[in-house]
Amino acid sequence: MQLPGRIESVSRVSLSNSPLAGGPTEIYYRDSGSGVPLIFLHGGWGYEIYPLDKQAKALHGHRVLIPDRSGYGRSTKPAIFGPDLHQRAAAETLLFLDALDIRRCNFWGHSDGAVIAAMLGIRAPERCLGLVLEAFHYDREKISSRDFFQCMASDPASFGTRVADVLRKEHGDPYWDLLLRSEGQAWLDIARAAAGGTRDLFHGELSKLSVPTVFIHGAEDPRTEPWELEAVRRELPDAEMHVIPSGGHSPHSEGSSWKEFNHHLENTLVSWSNLASGT
Repeated sequence: MQLPGRIESVSRVSLSNSPLAGGPTEIYYRDSGSGVPLIFLHGGWGYEIYPLDKQAKALHGHRVLIPDRSGYGRSTKPAIFGPDLHQRAAAETLLFLDALDIRRCNFWGHSDGAVIAAMLGIRAPERCLGLVLEAFHYDREKISSRDFFQCMASDPASFGTRVADVLRKEHGDPYWDLLLRSEGQAWLDIARAAAGGTRDLFHGELSKLSVPTVFIHGAEDPRTEPWELEAVRRELPDAEMHVIPSGGHSPHSEGSSWKEFNHHLENTLVSWSNLASGT
């Protein structure tokens, strides 16, 4: 979906061997605006369910690229899901940047995309100008969300007609059903893999994140365990964290929270631009 006031094109690049696709893949991406590259990494249901319709002003001065990961949208399907989903998606994102000759950029990740962006910051800090992490996940077990992931894995239609219609339009029918089942099962697999190991998705390495990082989170996010944000604060005490009282799982697109979200996003991007230019 096109950002209001911005000319958007849809392009594609070919990757010869994506670890997320398990081989060659075609990555489709939305491309709008000009300026500092900003890569938006979508969540586990894809882009269109939480689009950037309200962010045009906040993203002024940036070239915004929104790739469909393998397994999503118009990109090659299916993808390989499983407990290492996010690591393989981070590897694919670096290949995507290489294909477009983007050496450094800002990342804005939502939900699963925020996990991927953080992994990029840890793994390849030289490629990251800054990270905006929205609806961030830290806990691998997500006990309070277990029923949610089980519904995804067993009965995607239970999320209702509106969700099904959006996902069907973006990902195709009947593939959208397989996508949700695969994503839900991946999170169940991640939880099982946590048994006896580290509790966090980053295997104790989140504290190694050294690039400028801002968390924007909804206080009412149903996918957040009670202890997660405090754990993030302990590991990254110097990172900015903005918790929006009225925000849920997608504060950037929700009617009660998008204006406050945009305020934080715009201030962050302007601040980083000023640092880069020395002003």
